[in-house]
Amino acid sequence: SENCAKKVRLLDVVYNSTSNELVRTKTLTKNTIVQIDAQPFKQWYLKKYGVDLSKKAKRAGGKKEEVAEEVEEKKSRHVIFKLKAREAKQKLDPAVEEQFQSGRLLASIASRPGQSGRCDGYVLEGEELTFYKKKLEKKKKA
Repeated sequence: SENCAKKVRLLDVVYNSTSNELVRTKTLTKNTIVQIDAQPFKQWYLKKYGVDLSKKAKRAGGKKEEVAEEVEEKKSRHVIFKLKAREAKQKLDPAVEEQFQSGRLLASIASRPGQSGRCDGYVLEGEELTFYKKKLEKKKKA
């Protein structure tokens, strides 16, 4: 929902509603659920909001905040206030934040990938993310 397009690497095919054969052979089709690398989105989030998603900075205090302050000293006063204003407004779904800490995001392929190997998609969040997480949990138990 942040309207951020990034070029990322597909790590794994995780779920396909059509057939498990497509998951086993790692075939990319439309509406396949894949795992993608979260690093480009982490970097964008850090630049836009000044929040490092790889660490649990909110829960753990002390040294991590001191390091963050050292980095902030290099920024201009205007940029610091802008980041603080954005940080006050920003809210991230806990399920998505948990995925950022693991370094892998679940995404759905929206295009129909062809011979070139290029595909477009979107990061799962909200109800759709919880739905597919439940599906993956059932698959692991079976």
